[in-house]
This record gives sequence, C-alpha cells and structure tokens, in this order.
Amino acid sequence: MATLRITQLRSGIGTKPNQRATLKALGLRRIRHEVVKNDSPQIRGMIAKVIHLISVEETK
Repeated sequence: MATLRITQLRSGIGTKPNQRATLKALGLRRIRHEVVKNDSPQIRGMIAKVIHLISVEETK
C-alpha cells in the first residue's frame, strides 16, 4: 500500500478554523513537522483542503 509523507510548510495562524482543524486531524503541529499516512480518499480530501500549507510526497 502506498503511503504519503506530509510536511507542514506554512503556519495555520490566520487560516480558517476548518483548515486549522484539518492540520490537527492530519497530526501536524508545527512548521517542518512530518507525518506519514496511508493513502486513502479521506486523507486525499484533507490534503486538498490545506494544500497551500503543506507539501506531499508519495512513498512506497
């Protein structure tokens, strides 16, 4: 199963509350914090909501 390495690049300060909640749900806490998640439609939807704050790399 493919995994995604998600890195927070920008702060959630000044963003909408639902975007801050999405960062928290992804497990991101600070700038340059990385998490690895299994690829799923739910995770892809959360990524789409905060794509301007994060970077995503596909890994195997």
